[in-house]
Amino acid sequence: MAARSSLMAWHIHGCFGRQCQKRLGLVAVTAVASVGMTFFATADDPRAIDVQRMIERQVAFGEFAAAINAAGTVDDLKERANLLGMIANAQLKAGDASAARGTTRQMDQSQRPQAAGQQARQQALSGGVMADFQSLMTLIETETSGPWMNSGGEGGTMTEYQNGVAVSPNGLLASLKKEEHTGRLKALGVAARKADLNAEVAQQADLRFVSLTQLEREASKRLTEGRPIVETMKNLAGITQIRYVVVEPKSRDVLIGGPSEAWRYDSNGNPVGIKSGRPTLQLDDLVTVLRTFSNDGPQNFGCSFNPRQEGLQQLQAFVEKSESRGPLDSSAVKGWVNQLQSKLGPQDIELWGVPRDSRVARVVTEADYRLKMIGIGKLEGGPHVPSIFELLTVKEQKSSKLDALRWWLTMKYDAILHSPDHNVFEIQGPSVQCLSENQYLTEKGERVGTGQADATNRAFAANFTQHYAELAQRDIAFADLQNVFDLALVAALLKNEGVANRIGWEFGSFAPQGMYEPATYAAPREVESVANHHVYRGKDIVVQVAGGVRGDLLSVVRDRDVMKSSTTLKDMTVQAVPSNLPQGRWWWDAK
Repeated sequence: MAARSSLMAWHIHGCFGRQCQKRLGLVAVTAVASVGMTFFATADDPRAIDVQRMIERQVAFGEFAAAINAAGTVDDLKERANLLGMIANAQLKAGDASAARGTTRQMDQSQRPQAAGQQARQQALSGGVMADFQSLMTLIETETSGPWMNSGGEGGTMTEYQNGVAVSPNGLLASLKKEEHTGRLKALGVAARKADLNAEVAQQADLRFVSLTQLEREASKRLTEGRPIVETMKNLAGITQIRYVVVEPKSRDVLIGGPSEAWRYDSNGNPVGIKSGRPTLQLDDLVTVLRTFSNDGPQNFGCSFNPRQEGLQQLQAFVEKSESRGPLDSSAVKGWVNQLQSKLGPQDIELWGVPRDSRVARVVTEADYRLKMIGIGKLEGGPHVPSIFELLTVKEQKSSKLDALRWWLTMKYDAILHSPDHNVFEIQGPSVQCLSENQYLTEKGERVGTGQADATNRAFAANFTQHYAELAQRDIAFADLQNVFDLALVAALLKNEGVANRIGWEFGSFAPQGMYEPATYAAPREVESVANHHVYRGKDIVVQVAGGVRGDLLSVVRDRDVMKSSTTLKDMTVQAVPSNLPQGRWWWDAK
């Protein structure tokens, strides 16, 4: 696994022209599902109007199960379908495509297309939050006619992703222009909303504990009874970072603890803390990584954007041929760079250790993409994380060699303290770092690692690591990766410490074959190469092409320099486990 390529950046230098155009079309990204909100269903019957108003209130507060039950009381199939369509749109907006699919299945099949159309027709009548009815239409088409139904001769539907990305039926990533995306959101009137929280869970807490065993039991109970997983469970009671892991052998319990707060949904449907703006930890991600680090699991996970060898060979031959022809006319620069992209061709998106259609896969591929775009200057990294172009020395700007700059994201913790009995663990330090390496290309287009990084390459990686907290504040994709690594560290700790055997808990519905099913998303499989270039002193062009994330958390918990004993943690269980919890309560705040 160590030989995987992770984040790659091709670094081509040469003297090919005097001027060049600054903008190149982006052709590669990775992100998360774009969804819409609600419109008003219509009903002429006064009782139906009352039901509609009640459902609108329930939907506004995320009470989807109650709203679905209310819609079921409407006898008219057309009106019921309109109401269910409104609920499904709200579930899409909340990021729960799985629940939205379940809601659309409750519509009479003959009424499903009409329901989506009604949403669109009512757009002008909506006095509040509007809907992306195309997302609902796509969902209904999928549920009615099977996946990737041919729509209007286009060859298939497109599953939209938030943050400006679309995934086509064949798994090809394509970017949406930022200005188009922003304009669409404004036009739709998508607004943030508060989550439906009771007074207790909405309270901010410096340290909130979640019992994983109690949570699993309550989730299993709901699934067995055919009830949905509630919002509080999905967001792990609003915890935004893991600081403690507690094993309680007497009560056969496992706890995670960290700061928590009430959350809202941003304009892209991401649940974020009302005060901090950080994303909440996700139950879907926890279940995914628990399965990754189970006894029969792969024990690590990650992604890489890998250029194909034949593309690298074509790229190298093209560059050598261009150099033999001498300087390139300035009017031909754009076409030359586009040919570089074309010669390199598509890159394969390699994912391992987690399901390709999981949210964890979505998070790591998006973080990979954004690292790549920041590195080549296509995405702003902030004042402290300049692109590789801005870091090149004069000597490097003049170089004509063809080499590869490899960057990848992995985990980094200052320390994991544990009590002498290994029942309490405290996680210290940041969770993500950027690493780098220089590689070179053979005549056959093969990449050969050097095991070293030059000063400029190291500087970019060091800046990225040092200012990762700022990047996470600017971009939720990087904060999400921190959360995924924290949850994966918990899973690796449970594995390494043999907790399942110690407390007799085999993860129940969260186990690999358990009944809990995390939401699934369109799975990208390849991405077109993307290039950027700068001109130095009127003649030198530098072109970059890039692509990784690696989560080997077992190596962290087995590192003696990281895992350290601490006697100050021995009394933590007294604070962590209260004695007066009501039946079925799976979270609480430390006093």
